[in-house]
Amino acid sequence: MTESNVRKPGKNGGPAMSAPACPAPILSHTAIQMAHGGGGRISRELVEKLFVPAFANPMLDELHDGAFLPMGGERLAFTTDSHVVTPLFFPGGDIGKLAVCGTVNDLAMCGARPLWLSAGFILEEGLPVETLERVVESMRIAAANAGVKLVTGDTKVVDRGKGDGLYINTSGIGRIEHDALVPSRVREGDAVLLSGDIARHGIAIMVLREGLEFEGEIESDCASLAAPVMALLEAGIDIHCLRDLTRGGLATALVEIAASAGVDICIEERITPVNETVRGACEILGLDPLYVANEGRFVAFLPGAQVERAMEILGRFEETAGACIIGRVERKEESGRGTVSLKSAIGVKRIIELLSGEQLPRIC
Repeated sequence: MTESNVRKPGKNGGPAMSAPACPAPILSHTAIQMAHGGGGRISRELVEKLFVPAFANPMLDELHDGAFLPMGGERLAFTTDSHVVTPLFFPGGDIGKLAVCGTVNDLAMCGARPLWLSAGFILEEGLPVETLERVVESMRIAAANAGVKLVTGDTKVVDRGKGDGLYINTSGIGRIEHDALVPSRVREGDAVLLSGDIARHGIAIMVLREGLEFEGEIESDCASLAAPVMALLEAGIDIHCLRDLTRGGLATALVEIAASAGVDICIEERITPVNETVRGACEILGLDPLYVANEGRFVAFLPGAQVERAMEILGRFEETAGACIIGRVERKEESGRGTVSLKSAIGVKRIIELLSGEQLPRIC
């Protein structure tokens, strides 16, 4: 029995009154909820309690952005992703660009050079052919810019009203030419490097979806990150771990890495960049920018001695020109249970945890 359903006696023996309480989130469900796709605590529990036990193997158990596959003398990375964003077109991108960049970025986060993609299109009856043509052209341009080839695919059509216009699944294969970038390599004293300002993608979708207006247009950060990541690796930067900030935002990525690596991470609010218009939108909408989705940002863990060189390299690319250091790994936990804390602008620390629900659904 929780406090929310306990009734306490009234004054002087009067009628019982319900005790005020904030209801705890429901973490156990008998049916799939929207939050299961949000990348937070409920989403993670679904993966860890259902999918991982069912398909357990060393490659899946890493729970990284992709799987590491030994193939003779080669080391390959393989990843897959499904895209259900609504609306299909938004400032700074569309579902086609998102599908290509999202899969390319997952491969890059594994330290792999992206090479080949597949694409599966789920089309709803009645979708204008012109819309599909725009999406396909966007995918062609994004693939060319990222240096990957789309080599196979599939198309299915579902009944009118059953597909929300268009869904896309993309899978990718890349070649690993350097050490694998996994959470287990994160070390005490590592710097936490963020590749740019956060929360633009999620807010761009929200503003368009809800018909909101702010001073200055908010554009998604949707972009391929393969080129700057490959430049870092080719320059010999000893990156220990990479993670792109998609569903669940910066906070979720850091919490997952801390838990996997068994380290304590501290970041500072004052030096974590958020566009002023985005910050204002988050305040009005009651959203925490740390948890809002991104589609062209990553967080990297690397030795402090290599930060200056890494920043110089990232400054050469438009996508990562705003890179900055936002914190560090404070210590390795013997218990193996790491935490993430945020030092606020007034110097107060608070613990960052996974969200139970979802701030904004259908953003990728």
